[in-house]
Parts: sequence; C-alpha cells; structure tokens
Amino acid sequence: MRILLADDDEQLQRALRITLTARGYEVLQARDGAEAIDVAASGHPDLIVLDLGMPRVDGIDVIRAVRAWSSVPILVLSGRTDSTEKVEALDAGADDYVTKPFAMDEFLARIRARSRRPAGEEDAASVRIGDLEVDLAARAVRTADGRPSTIRLTPTEWRLLELLLRNPGKLMTRQMLLSEVWGPYHANDGGYLRLYMAQLRRKLEPVPSQPRHLVTEPGMGYRFDP
Repeated sequence: MRILLADDDEQLQRALRITLTARGYEVLQARDGAEAIDVAASGHPDLIVLDLGMPRVDGIDVIRAVRAWSSVPILVLSGRTDSTEKVEALDAGADDYVTKPFAMDEFLARIRARSRRPAGEEDAASVRIGDLEVDLAARAVRTADGRPSTIRLTPTEWRLLELLLRNPGKLMTRQMLLSEVWGPYHANDGGYLRLYMAQLRRKLEPVPSQPRHLVTEPGMGYRFDP
C-alpha cells in the first residue's frame, strides 16, 4: 500500500515515515500543499495523510483539488481542533480526521480501516453488525445463522443505515447524512438524525446505550465501525 504523507512538520514526517515503512507501507512525501497535489497526481497513492495548515496551498484546497479527479481515501492529520474546520474538511471530501497530538496506535488503526476495502471493490451485499446480518440488497435483517429476524426497519431507517454501512470506517458528517436522507433543506435539522440513530441502535446494537458499531463522533457525525 502506497501512502502519501503531506505535512510541513519535518520531525513528524520522519517519525511517521519510519513507523509506516517498518510496517511494510511504501511512503511518498510532500511538505507543502502544492507539492501534495503534484505527488498525488503523479504518484498514485492508495491513501493520503494530509495536514491542513501547510504552506502555499491550504489543506482544504488540496482536498478539493484531489477530489476533482480522484476518490483516493484522505485522512486528515491536523492540529486544528475547531469542529467547524473538521466538518469543512470532511465536507470537502476527506474520509477521516485525526487531531494532533494523537496516539500512534489510533493513527495506524485508522489507516488499517481505510485499507480494508480496496478502491473499486464491489459494495458488499450483506454486512454483519454483531450477531446480525444486514442484507442491503434484500433490505432484510437476519440472524447470524441466516434465519429471518423479527427486526423491521422503516424506509428512512434503511436509507440512513445503508449510507453508513456502505462507508465502513468513514466519518459521515451530520450534514452529509441529513442532506442524503432528508434533502438539502434539512441539512441543519439534527433532531431528525438523533432520533433515527437512536432507533437504529435500539434495533441493531446489542447494548444500545453503549453502541459498538453505529458510533457517534461528538460534534461531527457518525461512523460505522465493522
């Protein structure tokens, strides 16, 4: 797997390069936004790890530029902690966001999550959530042994669940989910989303009050953790 590290912090670049290379990843490097765009276009990375506050071209603009031609996963690694900037990066096309300082174990886990599904892989017809199997094609929930379940989901619950399950490990912002499920005029109606997420957890999570798979990212949105 080829990873592009785009960050102007040379000490962090060196540490990440050593860590990733030791784990078998091929590492490309860029130290400003303009170089990041050039290397992304010429080096064809499988994942981009991107700082937002870089010289020449800001990270948000790098994301927009890359998204003009590529769907390569983008993991933002930034010291910007404001939730507005996080949402802006995700809405621009980033797939995930890790705030500096960070634990290396978490960083590596996020990379593994993005590499589980190679680019171009077909969407899974069914997805496991704990002891349940969700058949997205048939819109049916089954038990682990394949038998029909008594669980029934509404059409709106199916639309919301499908968005999460088809993007495993990816942080889906509240605005993304609201716009896709209820339309652009409801992009700020967070009450709808909280209500339906609570319903999905009651139906699908083993312990709804402690969700393991339909996870909240405070201030940003939700993600499906396989």
